[in-house]
Amino acid sequence: MRDLAWDGYRNARDLGGLPTPLSDGGMTIFGRIARGPRRELLTATGWQDAHRWGLAAVVDLRCEYEIGVRDGDPAIEPDAMPAVQFVHAPTEDQDDPEFREVCFPILDSPEYWHHNWRILPDLVLVSFEAIAAAPSGVLVHCSAGRDRTGMISALLLANAGVGPAEVAADYAESVRAMAGVPTHSPTGDRQASWGDDEVSGWLLKTMPIVEDIAADVDNAFAMIGASSVLRARLREQLTAAHLRQPNAGSGDIRC
Repeated sequence: MRDLAWDGYRNARDLGGLPTPLSDGGMTIFGRIARGPRRELLTATGWQDAHRWGLAAVVDLRCEYEIGVRDGDPAIEPDAMPAVQFVHAPTEDQDDPEFREVCFPILDSPEYWHHNWRILPDLVLVSFEAIAAAPSGVLVHCSAGRDRTGMISALLLANAGVGPAEVAADYAESVRAMAGVPTHSPTGDRQASWGDDEVSGWLLKTMPIVEDIAADVDNAFAMIGASSVLRARLREQLTAAHLRQPNAGSGDIRC
């Protein structure tokens, strides 16, 4: 039920349906936040699928140079796309010297996540502010929908009370979904050539990292500089039966 069958768009999942003691129903709520890869992979039918899901906003975590149609992407007529709010909220500054030195060798691993919010906390904060301010029915995506989207999704889920093992399992689903799949990204992705053996070995190493991050979510948000009001708003998006309208306390979008 969590997998989203949007045409042309593999590795798309609803963040609803995961166990949490913070929701009256005992599960994160469907239809609030989805995760996925680059939106240019959606076909016209896929956009309509997303519209039926309730898509109202897209928060794009990519760098500016990554955005746009590439060879192999479906051709979409402008009138085929539903009216959606687009927010560009990159989590990375790839010109930052420390980020390049520390993170570039491990950009396809959750090892880099805590370095991202340590080195560039303001950028990661803006991403969360954008999600908090978005209308219900928001798609969060990067390129493969695995690493940057994985980082943001892991913290969203942990903040909503989802246990570390379930958070890590959600990350693992994206690794499996994108292994052996070209993402039409301008940068290389070694996982695009992986088979089952490489994936299994990788997850043995990386799932414990994700679990540790999820278990220490309070420290992560403290380093990012997220206020209690922002965290509450993010938590409500996945746990509250009825959402309040975003307000100034949720944080301005600086994109």
